[in-house]
Amino acid sequence: MKKYIIYFVIVFLPLIMVAQTQENKSDLEYESIIPVGKQSLLKDVNVIFNTRLAFDNRFEEGDYESSNFSANQFRLEIKGKIHEKVAFRFRDRYTREHQVGNLDGMSRSTDLAYLVFTLSPQTKLTVGKQSADWGGMELDFNPIDILEYNDLIEYADNYLIGAGISHTLKDGKNTFGLQTLNTRTRSLDVQYDGYDISDLTAAKAPLAFVTSWRGSLFDGKFETAYSYSYFTEAKNKAMNYFVLGNKFKSNNLTLMYDFQYSHEDLDNKGIATNIVATGFQTPAEDVKYIEHWLRAEYQIQPSINLLLTVMTNNTYAKSSGNSNEKLVSTYGVIPTIQYAPYKDLNLKFYVSYVARTYNYSNFSKTQFSAIDRNTGRLSIGIIAPLLIL
Repeated sequence: MKKYIIYFVIVFLPLIMVAQTQENKSDLEYESIIPVGKQSLLKDVNVIFNTRLAFDNRFEEGDYESSNFSANQFRLEIKGKIHEKVAFRFRDRYTREHQVGNLDGMSRSTDLAYLVFTLSPQTKLTVGKQSADWGGMELDFNPIDILEYNDLIEYADNYLIGAGISHTLKDGKNTFGLQTLNTRTRSLDVQYDGYDISDLTAAKAPLAFVTSWRGSLFDGKFETAYSYSYFTEAKNKAMNYFVLGNKFKSNNLTLMYDFQYSHEDLDNKGIATNIVATGFQTPAEDVKYIEHWLRAEYQIQPSINLLLTVMTNNTYAKSSGNSNEKLVSTYGVIPTIQYAPYKDLNLKFYVSYVARTYNYSNFSKTQFSAIDRNTGRLSIGIIAPLLIL
């Protein structure tokens, strides 16, 4: 038996060695999916899965309604440098319905798609679809960290195509910006589809102008994010929007407060219009939105963070008698506990309750049969901007 084994080794071992050599050689003949000459570009590129997954339990008027698992947020983000002075950023939201805006020709699910040109160490030019730099701390957060927005940001077109320039002073603590953007993603007739706009004339240049100041004071303990915006909604119809964002940080405590005021000749957000317009009627006019947003964060341990968000919005609109009437006050309270178990990974488990209350004025109840209501959502989930590359 040993003799046959020896014969087998003598005859077949050289053949096996040749075959293995040929296999290794053939492996080297296949090219990488990404050409070797371009692989160096990846060192300046990040691919991020912005994710929030949760088990949601919903309540209406204090009564339990339903429970289910939800992909609350999934936004694919790719950003990096393609040149020493040119960077790019792209982010698309997979948890939003794909609708192409007929004004900008881009899907509303695409948040960001822009290029950044470094004109000087302190000056940058941004071109493409970008976040309107309205200021405020609420809008500055990664969307996966906001469990529910206050009304103005929730109903606004926050991501618009245009160009913006920013300049940081030499002290590195103050940045001033100016943006020229489309007013909206859709044309006037599509934006107000279903309403009578026969008395309105579409603006030939529906543009928005956004000015901003971001400052850092008192050794970085206090930060500002202020802005003023002017939007052309239609001919002789404009929107003036003010935002004052403030942030104070001391040791383990962080406090943020936003004040927002929007005066709209023609209702841009649609909140007032949804109350006053029934059937084929005109959108609300001479609308005012006044908002307050407060968020407190306290880190009791390196891995445990307590959060409390309180927010309110007051909506006013012109009535049939040309007087400005209060329509509704909305309130929100969001207590949250976050647990981050990994020191080297930005992943948080959280438990939160989103409570919302809608209190309609006597005018809205009498004229439009509005009814007060309240909702709740108990969520247990995961928040993670997963850096996969």
